[in-house]
Amino acid sequence: MAAVSESPVYRATTTAPVNIAVIKYWGKRDATLNLPTNSSLSVTLSQRSLRTLTTASCSANYPAADELTLNGKSQDIQSSKRTLACLASLRAHRQELENADSSLPKLSTLPLRIVSENNFPTAAGLASSAAGFAALVRAVADLYKLPQSPTELSRIARQGSGSACRSLMGGYVAWRAGELADGSDSLAEEVASQGHWPEMRALILVVSAEKKDVPSTTGMQTTVATSELFATRANAVVPARMTAIETAIQNRDFPTFAEITMRDSNGFHATCLDSWPPIFYMNDVSRAAVRLVHDINNAAGRTVCGYTFDAGPNAVIYYLEKDSEVVAGTFRSILGTELEGWSGPFYDAVKNVGPGVSLDQVDSRAVDVLKTGLSRVILTGVGEGPVSVEDHLVGEKGEILSTQ
Repeated sequence: MAAVSESPVYRATTTAPVNIAVIKYWGKRDATLNLPTNSSLSVTLSQRSLRTLTTASCSANYPAADELTLNGKSQDIQSSKRTLACLASLRAHRQELENADSSLPKLSTLPLRIVSENNFPTAAGLASSAAGFAALVRAVADLYKLPQSPTELSRIARQGSGSACRSLMGGYVAWRAGELADGSDSLAEEVASQGHWPEMRALILVVSAEKKDVPSTTGMQTTVATSELFATRANAVVPARMTAIETAIQNRDFPTFAEITMRDSNGFHATCLDSWPPIFYMNDVSRAAVRLVHDINNAAGRTVCGYTFDAGPNAVIYYLEKDSEVVAGTFRSILGTELEGWSGPFYDAVKNVGPGVSLDQVDSRAVDVLKTGLSRVILTGVGEGPVSVEDHLVGEKGEILSTQ
């Protein structure tokens, strides 16, 4: 890799989380600035389960062009307008600091070497771009010692990936659509911290780790251009849901939170189906998960779990820790403990629970589809925002390292 040199290598490393929206972001009013047509809200998931690790480094010893390596593979950073936009904004902030204090090293003039690793499949419907751009922005901001707050940095991360702005914070995060043409009021805000409602859990049913058929950006463009349902959802339905779900979070009202989450997921996918040609992100396994969630709630006599699906087939099922037996226990009794993922960091809370609801009370066809249609599960919960760490992916002399 990089040759040994006396030029100093500056480094900063951060982890960043995945977030899963409960009010979906879908559609852009400005594609260049990544300005959304509607506000959205997400739950930040624990980095003990899902995270991106990114080291940002710079040195006079590096080649003149910035470099990005993702999961061991070199990326063509110069062809990524989104990445270049993020780096240009971060450099401009660093240059302001250097102009104000001549004693600071001129890091803004040095080429960057950025190395990033995910511990989950990229482009598989698990919000990899959100965690990736959040980690990139946070790591470079730390490298440059920028004073900007996470909310201020969220404007920059948004340029890389819209949902990345929500991964700059923990807990429950709203992305305000904003109204200004320059996007300065389109930013993320923490609605409630991880500690406000720490009992929130998520069971992710990974249907496929393959790349999705229709990338999110392409799907958004098609929906905005052709769906007759889209404008009603963006302009009338979502604003009311944002208010209602923020109230539910503040009140720790899970039944309301779950119902809004499920209805918004269904509404989002309805606009995809209403697109022309129609877009299918969910499949038979996804629909079986929907049926099981409703059957579990009916059997429990109350709303104990709620599903949501991003632009992909994977189900994210929210529930509270106190209902681990009725929710996670039921899915474990259906899927068996041999399926990959049960042994993760959140398994201790469910390994000794009972089998959940009787399988006589759930749809047998849905059970059969789920038994054969999943590649793994991920047990996780609400988590914190980006964390600075010392596990660098770039060595002291600029060489690329790996934790994998």
